[in-house]
Amino acid sequence: MPSLTTTQSTPPVVVSRTPVVALGFGIAMLVASEFLPASVLPALAADIGVSEGTAGLAVAATAIAGAVTAPTIAMVLPRIDRRLVLVSLLAAAALANLAVLAAPGFAVLLAGRFLLGIAIAGFWTFAFGAGTHAVPARPALVSASLAFGVSVATVLGVPLASLVGDEVGWRTAFGGAAALCGVAALAVARTLPPVPAHPSAGFRMMRGAVANRRLMAGIAAVVLVAFGNFAAYPYIRIAIERVHPSNDTWLLLLWGLGGVVGTIVAGALARWLRPLAAVTPIVLALGLVGAAAAGSLPVLTVAIVLWGLGFNMVPVATQIWVTRVEAARAESAMALQVTAFQVAITLGSGAGGALLDGSGIRAPLLLGAATATVAGFVWAVIRVPRT
Repeated sequence: MPSLTTTQSTPPVVVSRTPVVALGFGIAMLVASEFLPASVLPALAADIGVSEGTAGLAVAATAIAGAVTAPTIAMVLPRIDRRLVLVSLLAAAALANLAVLAAPGFAVLLAGRFLLGIAIAGFWTFAFGAGTHAVPARPALVSASLAFGVSVATVLGVPLASLVGDEVGWRTAFGGAAALCGVAALAVARTLPPVPAHPSAGFRMMRGAVANRRLMAGIAAVVLVAFGNFAAYPYIRIAIERVHPSNDTWLLLLWGLGGVVGTIVAGALARWLRPLAAVTPIVLALGLVGAAAAGSLPVLTVAIVLWGLGFNMVPVATQIWVTRVEAARAESAMALQVTAFQVAITLGSGAGGALLDGSGIRAPLLLGAATATVAGFVWAVIRVPRT
């Protein structure tokens, strides 16, 4: 008699999204820490004894460290489990915020911000790859989750830090950021599975990525759009106070809410990557021009929302863009994207601070709008491989 066999259907494997949520929380805490000086800039500058333009260098110091760290960290740590690296970087960010909390002068403050830059650049470099390892075949989900962390930081972190700084002092805001970075480190340690390094991670992978001309053209556009934003963003509170000083906290909140919408929209439109990458810098430019031209609260409100909407679409679009253009060397492509952002933050905040001190707040806003517009045109002409 023929044997009878029973077939049992295999239940689908359910992949937890908790690790991606933890990574997004880590990004949120790092970005909130990075942007803290913009939230408390007037009080910070007065307490430390420097001009507001000079105080903006607290953002530049973070970016300089990031620009050095992003392309080299995989070479320094080519074989170490990426989960351990990510947890260690969040712990370093907590220490960096504590250094700023206790800083007796501008030099110690800059040292703390430099350490924060190392943590931010390293975390960004490895977080996307770790997320796609934990949640395979969902790059758009991972990218949107990380960008959503940025939006959470701007929606809650920036206005909350502004409120805390005004009510109980800017140092308290940095203390809170240190505690939350520690919580994020614990969350990543508990939820993220081990993430082995790619076999070719290090110099060989980076060399191959740099040889990709299409990738490097896109990286140049990343520099332009990030320069455009950060020539103005460290001084956003000053731009708001020029028009309506009593509404700065609420307008910072609206900037972040625009960012949340931008993150969601960019994730939904990721399949049309080329037009998405081209349009987002133009939206940013419109917001910057509007903020420069605003003479009333309604106009400024629309401009601030557009500014937040446009810029927060950029990380989603660019993360997917670089990893699609250089899929075989995604970790190095992400490192180059992070480097581009950090170089642009350094140059942008420095140029913006100089223009602010010399010509007023409109000058950095208009410079930012011009460079963002150029970035949009660059992305419009670069072809993107199909998935």
